[in-house]
Amino acid sequence: MTALRSVLFLLVAVPVTVMFGILVPISGLAGHRAALWMAREWARWVLKLAEWTCGIRYEIHGGENVPAGPVVIMAKHQSAWETLFLEATFPYQCWIIKRELLWLPFVGWGLAAVRSIAIDRKSGVAARDQIVEQGARRLKQGLWVTIFPEGTRVAVGRRGRYGIGGATLATRTGTPILPIAHNAGEFWGRYAFRKHAGTVQVVIGPVIETAGRDPVTVTKEVEAWIEGEMVKLNPERYAGP
Repeated sequence: MTALRSVLFLLVAVPVTVMFGILVPISGLAGHRAALWMAREWARWVLKLAEWTCGIRYEIHGGENVPAGPVVIMAKHQSAWETLFLEATFPYQCWIIKRELLWLPFVGWGLAAVRSIAIDRKSGVAARDQIVEQGARRLKQGLWVTIFPEGTRVAVGRRGRYGIGGATLATRTGTPILPIAHNAGEFWGRYAFRKHAGTVQVVIGPVIETAGRDPVTVTKEVEAWIEGEMVKLNPERYAGP
């Protein structure tokens, strides 16, 4: 049954993504906000589709921590599910993504239309400068900025190296960070075809103030909070050192 549900999800999700991959850039002709609205609708459709076909639901803890003004969202990255959730749930966002994603048909077109910040992760300081320069402009426009500090999807029970790009943007602009932990990888594996029914637990932390602080110290605080919550969510997965 799990395989059948996963096939059904794929059969519907692909044409929906193709459709929105065309609609998002077209809607951008009416303005950036129109493209952002259409991208959010795509995320909501696919997120609901995952619930209907695969039984993947979610619960949010800490919703009272979401501020009114723009923040830098820094979230755990285990699967594609959280990208849908973040886009569908929070105010209009600018995503910091790896440059290769722009090469994907339809999805890449949409990412370009919403003016994502596409970086070459191998370029080091140049990538961080790009994040700060472009991210600061997006924040001034009232957009939130979303980044996965580990840079790529990480298997359940593991942690990646936390980069300082997001914290550098936050500290240089004095923007708070909103940390998010979740266990989506338990149900939607990082590159898995099979998707398992269950309820994703999403934990939204208190905002971390960054004004006048060092980005390395801030990154360590973000990492400590996120990884601490991961242990609470699934202690059996994080029993090792």
